[in-house]
Amino acid sequence: MGQILIFRHSPDDGPGYFGRFLTRMRVPYRVVRIDRGEPVPRGLGEAPAVVFMGGPQSVNDPLSWIPLALRLIREAVERGLPVLGHCLGGQLISKALGGEVGGSPAKEIGWLPVRQVPGQAASDWLSRLPQSFDVFQWHWESFSLPPGSHRILESDGCPNQGFVLEKALGLQFHIEMLTGMVKQWARDPGDALASPCLTVQTPDEMRSDLRRRVKQLHDVADQIYSRWLLGLS
Repeated sequence: MGQILIFRHSPDDGPGYFGRFLTRMRVPYRVVRIDRGEPVPRGLGEAPAVVFMGGPQSVNDPLSWIPLALRLIREAVERGLPVLGHCLGGQLISKALGGEVGGSPAKEIGWLPVRQVPGQAASDWLSRLPQSFDVFQWHWESFSLPPGSHRILESDGCPNQGFVLEKALGLQFHIEMLTGMVKQWARDPGDALASPCLTVQTPDEMRSDLRRRVKQLHDVADQIYSRWLLGLS
């Protein structure tokens, strides 16, 4: 098996728990550090899957690497390969497959619940998870559903939290967080907390009961990542 390509767009938003999961499952991967100027490959080659992490950018920014990333996503889908996106990554998948990205109905930052959308797609992908569970959010933009995709997760603040299209999975939230990542993001939030509201937590709220919350998040991640990994077969 070739190496899964994982694209990192910010030094503070790397593979995190997803990398640990792949290591535990003995699945090889390579991180392409966009934030360090590493080039986007012109094609997937022998890569069996492609993954996009989060980042502070917008998919609508005039950045040279974005059209190349969108092309790789379309190549992967055309070849029937698994694709996974976290937050910015989910927005990239949506745009690549015909969706749109714009301002979210509500800014969501911190530990917030999402819930399953009734339907066969959610039953297939989320059968071992509760109907509602907490995830870590950090976004003020959101994606629309690409043509032919199925919405599997929603929240009160943002209806499109997760979608699937064949072997592509786009998530608006973060399940890759490690304890240190949460602490770092809460310590240096930039302008993200400038407009407090019901769906924007304070740094103290994000750090509260952190060990338990991260453990529960990883339990969710194990189920979602394991289901996504079936696409490699």
